[in-house]
Formats: sequence, C-alpha cells, structure tokens
Amino acid sequence: MFGFVIGSGRCGSTLVHEVLARHPEIGFVSNLDDRWARCPGPVRRRSGAIYRRVPPRRTRKGRLRFAPSEGYRVLDREVSPLLADPFRDLTGADVTPWLDGRLRTFFEARHAAEGAPVYLHKFTGWPRAALLHEVFPEARFVHVVRDGRAVAASWLRMPWWRGHLGPAGWHFGPLPEPYAAEWEASGRSFVLLAGIAWKLLMDAYETARAAVPAESWLEVRYEDVLGDPRGRTKLVLGSLGLSWTPAFERGFTRHTFSSARADAFHGDYSPAQREALDRSLADHLARFGYPV
Repeated sequence: MFGFVIGSGRCGSTLVHEVLARHPEIGFVSNLDDRWARCPGPVRRRSGAIYRRVPPRRTRKGRLRFAPSEGYRVLDREVSPLLADPFRDLTGADVTPWLDGRLRTFFEARHAAEGAPVYLHKFTGWPRAALLHEVFPEARFVHVVRDGRAVAASWLRMPWWRGHLGPAGWHFGPLPEPYAAEWEASGRSFVLLAGIAWKLLMDAYETARAAVPAESWLEVRYEDVLGDPRGRTKLVLGSLGLSWTPAFERGFTRHTFSSARADAFHGDYSPAQREALDRSLADHLARFGYPV
C-alpha cells in the first residue's frame, strides 16, 4: 500500500514523516536517493532498515544525515517536473498515460525493492492528492495542518521562500481575484501575502479532500501531535493499517516532542501585522479549530 504525508510546508509534516519512517513495515525515498542519481542499489532497496539502524545524531536536520526525503530532485529526474514543482494543484485530469506510467514505475519499483507493506512519501505545498488518488486508488493520505500564522512566520524566514517576488514570481501562480484584492488593499504586505498563501493552499486541500474517499484521508494538527505524540501517532499508524510494535517503540523514543514553539509566532509580528493576519485568516483558522 502507498501512503502520502501531505501539508503546506513548515507545518510539522517532516516530524510526522520521520517518526512514521521508524516503523519496520514502512519504506520511503531517502535523501541519498534524492541527491545521488547513481545511488547504490542496496541503499535504495534498504532505506528503512538503514534509517532505523544509524545513530540518532546521523538523522538530525542541520548536518550531514540519512533520512526520508520529499525527493523532488529524483522525482524531477525520473518522473516529471510537473509533479515536483507545479504552479497550481494537480488533479486527476492532469494524469496522462505517460505520467501514469512514470509515476507507477517510480513508486512501485521502490516499493517492491524495499519489501515493506507500506511505502510512505511526503509532499508539501500543493496537495497533489487528487492526481495521486487517480494513479493509486488505494493510497492513504495524512494531511498535517498547522496554524497559518505560524506557517507564514516560518516561510518569511526561509531562504527558498519566493514571496518577496510577489505572485508573479513565487511558487503558487496568480492569486484568485478576492485574494489579489485583499493583498492590494494591504499595500502589498509581504506578511499578509504569506498568510494568503496559506489560505490558498488550505483551499486546495479542501478541494483535494473532496476528491478522495473519506476513509482514505486523515487530518491531524501539528499542535495536537506535539501535545499528545503517542495518541496522535497511534491514530496515524492505524490509518495506514499498522500497529504499534516493540521495534517501532524503540524508534519512537528517539524523537523529542516539545510544544515550546507551537505558538512562538506571537513574537514574530508587530501588533498591526498580527491584527491584519488574524482578520485575514479568521475563517480558515476557525475551520481547523484555531482560536483568533
């Protein structure tokens, strides 16, 4: 079975993906497979086993490490830039016979080589779920949601964030008219544009969710994962048809969960910026249970 962890980016999906990858019945694309076009076969075939055996210090972000990857380089090479870097969300109507074949070859070959019951991949930005469901009808989706004000604050600090170029040069294509008018009325605020980007993606996730069977979609908030890591992780494992095993317990204890920065975004904005974001995002925040 295929599983996909999806989220806006800077939403906690990496933590969820890496925790799940500790399960002995899960395989995935590794960062070496992503970066190295001639990645050795044993590494490609045994990513899960290697990840679960290397010392924790060799899997942490911010240093040379071995870990699960979103694999955009290898997807660009072996599937299509359409999947790796689209300017809008992808739907079932975007699946051509050629793309269907490339996607199946990429994931099914790696799944078979890994030999694990579940092959788990992560996508951020656009959900791509409707397209993936068209190709893999039995796939399960785990949507990780985070407070849009925290996501926007994190985006604004990232060197890859292209919001400073405006909608003409960023990741998400032109703004819908209501959002474009809102941005113009703000004096083209970059802070508000980051918040609007989160709204734009959440709209896409709602549309994608409607295209996937209800039993194949699980939504989990990042803040809830931090507050109840065992309970939420068990829920996610269940959605993938997996149980909590002693081997997974050993891997799970390698991870640290802290709620300390869950609402740190409060200090990332001026009072006027925070007020503008609260006003703009209010309906979307309420939809996902976030207070304003």
